[in-house]
Amino acid sequence: MKKPLIGIVLDHEPPGGYSEFPWYALRENYFQAVRAAGGVPLGLSYGAEDVETYLSLIQGLLIPGGFFDIDPTHYGHTDKGLCHGAKDNRTRFEMCLLEKAIEKKTPFLGICAGMQLLNVLRGGTLHQDIKAELPHALTHEQKTIRSEPSHPLHLREGTYLHRMAGVTETEVNSTHHQAIQNVGTNLVINAHAPDGVIEGIEDPTLPFCLGVQWHPEYTTTDLDRVVFKHFIEAATRHG
Repeated sequence: MKKPLIGIVLDHEPPGGYSEFPWYALRENYFQAVRAAGGVPLGLSYGAEDVETYLSLIQGLLIPGGFFDIDPTHYGHTDKGLCHGAKDNRTRFEMCLLEKAIEKKTPFLGICAGMQLLNVLRGGTLHQDIKAELPHALTHEQKTIRSEPSHPLHLREGTYLHRMAGVTETEVNSTHHQAIQNVGTNLVINAHAPDGVIEGIEDPTLPFCLGVQWHPEYTTTDLDRVVFKHFIEAATRHG
């Protein structure tokens, strides 16, 4: 059976560090996780004019995390001075790409910022900083290595994530300072932390549309491998 091609949006950085010119990059483990699950990863640079071409080639779309925040104006809020800076070029491209991917029912996996983007695209909102807005919450930016779990996770029974995992309790890593506030249209919560912070969403009206707040590309637990396994299986069917 032909392996599905999985488009992964690259991150973008200004000059400095790796190069004196602007550059694209992304952690290798996103690509490794796709390969391990049976897919072929393809890094996607930004260009609204390329969206249709990308979607004609790929069978699945992965939008990863990154050290930036979505500009609060995208969800009708003003910046409270709590954000870590925006990457407007990336956000605009991802919104265009994801909107078209959903129209085509292309299987989608959003990780961390990718989950937040899905929620914002559907009209949802975000907490701009967990510590400031949810002072009684757990620490969601772990100090330990990210390949180790950080806090428990409860999976909501009856959701697609619960059915694919086959468990209601597990653990996940955690490296985010923002979280979903109000859930967007047609999205349901499928997982949350013990403090109530939303850790997963899905659109049950689509073949595969999943957002997770943790980072399964580190393959910390069996759940992480299950997420990628089902994502690649859905992409194979889509192809």
